[in-house]
Amino acid sequence: MTSVGEHWDRSLRQLALEAIQLARADASGLRPQALFVGNMLALALSGQTQLGALLADFAGLRGIEAASFEAAGASGGVALRQAYLAVASGLLDVALVVGVEKVTDQVGSVVGSALAMTADADFEAVQGMTPVAQAALLMRRYMHEFDAPAGAFAGFSLTAHANAVTNPLAIYRRAIRLEDYAAAEMLSEPVGLYDAAPIADGAAAVVLSRADALPEAHDRPAVRIAGSAVAINAVALHDQSDPLGLAAAAESSARAYAQAGIGPVDIDLFEPHDLFSVFAALSLEAAGFADRGQGWRLAQDGAISRQGRIPLTTFGGSKARGDTAGATGVYQAAEVTLQLQGRAGENQVPGARSALIQCLGGIGATACTHILTVERAS
Repeated sequence: MTSVGEHWDRSLRQLALEAIQLARADASGLRPQALFVGNMLALALSGQTQLGALLADFAGLRGIEAASFEAAGASGGVALRQAYLAVASGLLDVALVVGVEKVTDQVGSVVGSALAMTADADFEAVQGMTPVAQAALLMRRYMHEFDAPAGAFAGFSLTAHANAVTNPLAIYRRAIRLEDYAAAEMLSEPVGLYDAAPIADGAAAVVLSRADALPEAHDRPAVRIAGSAVAINAVALHDQSDPLGLAAAAESSARAYAQAGIGPVDIDLFEPHDLFSVFAALSLEAAGFADRGQGWRLAQDGAISRQGRIPLTTFGGSKARGDTAGATGVYQAAEVTLQLQGRAGENQVPGARSALIQCLGGIGATACTHILTVERAS
């Protein structure tokens, strides 16, 4: 993983190269047969398509198979899913996944317009609907329907920022207090500054391999993708029959659990796509960790801390590590791999052997869920 931030001095391809080189070195130099790229904004903000060929060539992998995948904020998860399918099918022995996003070359309304593309262009974006406005509608409805008080979602932000303090790659390495959360300016009421993640530059990469293709020199615990699923819902918020149900997240979670042969009680940590704090509550409910309308309560009693019942955003999540849009799912996979191998340093969840990661596209129109497990953890 690269650090997340405003990388004025590095291009999209340079960020991707750094992550690719680090991932390959970590995997004992395995050479991939294919590259799968997750990206959301390169066309809109960098004027670049053909990221698969571009990045493979720049990484010295000319001649391999390569393609890019776009599913808004779920792009990285979808790229990981496609690589998983290719390796699991037996057609590939080794695949490389990289999620990369470069947003700071543009500013102001250009970035806002690009982010609004995740909504329904004909019926939402054209009316001025933005992602933060969509989140505000969801959050207000949630508070009304489930009688959640003001500040109900504060615990998600406080936990994320506390975890980011010890993550050297995070954009915001500073803890916040409840009074900081309460005093923050409103972005779109009731979504405040600390309810929304900052979008920034970054790249993350992982190597997927068949077990029998691992080199003898690779002596780290092998992390296994035990479950992998993608599900969709309507893109427009008004077309979703139950916006608070996060149906795609629930469906992809159920499929992943069924593949892995486990349930929520067996998961040691959860990395949700906390682009907005209300997403964290909804994702906890959709993935089976809380009853409907009760997800926010887990942020009140310490259950989501690294020592809690279901640790969340263990490296800071999108909220404090920084949201890298289409690269989010790959950051989650890389962070969870460190956790399961016992290499998370000060961010380590004690005894972690299984994890669920989930990234969302738009207002939950696409949801990609993976379950990762390890046979032994150090």
